[in-house]
Amino acid sequence: MSKQDLIAAIADASGITKRAAGDALQALMNIVIKNLKKGQPVTITGFGTFKLSSRRARQGVNPRNPSQKISIPAMKVPTFKAGKTLKDAVR
Repeated sequence: MSKQDLIAAIADASGITKRAAGDALQALMNIVIKNLKKGQPVTITGFGTFKLSSRRARQGVNPRNPSQKISIPAMKVPTFKAGKTLKDAVR
């Protein structure tokens, strides 16, 4: 499902225009991004939690030249942990 498909589905399910559904989806995405940048997790009860995880620095291998080692720096990555209601719904 693409973003446009999701917007259309939200509009149909809630009886609002696609423009309003798109604005609501974009607002949700902006809020999640803003809070993750601050280091704060975002929990949607019954759906899941978006949070930041730290990935340590490590050595990797250049796929074009397997004998060449490359250094991969430490970084923060966004993660999502599904909530119980979501897990039960898809099982």
